[in-house]
Amino acid sequence: MSSDPAYYSDRAPTRPTPAANRGGGVAVLVAVLVGAAVAVGLGAFGRIHDPQFFSVSVAGFSSGTAVKSWLATLAVTLALFQLASAFAMYRLIPGGRMPSWIATAHVWSGRLAVLATVPVAVHCLYALGFQSGDSRVFFHSLFGCFFYGVFVTKMLLLTRKGLRPWVIPIVGGLLFFVLVYVWLTSALWFFQTTGVTF
Repeated sequence: MSSDPAYYSDRAPTRPTPAANRGGGVAVLVAVLVGAAVAVGLGAFGRIHDPQFFSVSVAGFSSGTAVKSWLATLAVTLALFQLASAFAMYRLIPGGRMPSWIATAHVWSGRLAVLATVPVAVHCLYALGFQSGDSRVFFHSLFGCFFYGVFVTKMLLLTRKGLRPWVIPIVGGLLFFVLVYVWLTSALWFFQTTGVTF
């Protein structure tokens, strides 16, 4: 979402002109191609890099995998707030006006969610690499790279004007779905396997 709370003012959206629509289509295509290049680049690095089997650890946690699982859980929790606040900003929640702070909170929860994923990505790519030993690990690796590709796509699109009104919500929803899938195939699996431990 935009970092400017005024972006979510009560003004009715204006219909983009045909020229703006064409420019918006090009912007979407360029953003998607850049995002795809990021995802492929991360996957290629993870595939050719020799796994080091250690990367991120924090005092008080039993392992780097535990750290990764809890950081991923924090990211998903913040993403759930992102989803709820996005519904509020798009007037999809019945009730009165949205709180004045919701747009700022939406922006910062998104920033913190992505920040929480960075050590997780470093651990996955550096310590483990892109793996395909079984379907869970393969799809986790695939969607982990895809997550950053979608993230880059969304960030590039947020700076563009003249986009169709559904573009940002679709990309944001895809980003949320991918993050949840990555969490389900890693942190949730870890907690189910070892118990809810630190």
